[in-house]
Amino acid sequence: MNQPGAPTSPGRIDVRIADRARVTELLGRQPSCDFDVAVRDGAGDPVVIRNAPFFHDGTPMPTRYWLVGPLLSKAVSRLETAGGVRQAEREVDGAALVRAHARYAAERDAVIPPAWDRPRPSGGVGGTRQGVKCLHAHYAWFLAGGDDPVGAWVHERIPNL
Repeated sequence: MNQPGAPTSPGRIDVRIADRARVTELLGRQPSCDFDVAVRDGAGDPVVIRNAPFFHDGTPMPTRYWLVGPLLSKAVSRLETAGGVRQAEREVDGAALVRAHARYAAERDAVIPPAWDRPRPSGGVGGTRQGVKCLHAHYAWFLAGGDDPVGAWVHERIPNL
């Protein structure tokens, strides 16, 4: 994934022009960092993007996986609004969540060159070190194949879209 010689943002990712345009439309703004499409729906539309570990200016990007599919994003938002973050923290095994944060951080950190001497992203899913910050981030990683107990918890509670 890394492009040799990228001076300000290691972990740069090439993305198709059509994907960049569609993700811009889905987000309602230009993406702030490089990304690729990690999950697509049956029609080929982006559902989850995988972000580079840094914004274009080299600032750490805390969220590696981002849910961009509009129907799933709305469903997860409804779950969050109904108290889903607190409910997930109560119901998901805490030790499993700690391990998930560590796996997420390790995956992200693996694409950062060892010689990178500027600030690095920290924390696990969504940039948090413990607990649940954002159901969207957990679910995005789960859909992309991450072993995330909160993402699995979300998956059991939203409609099959």
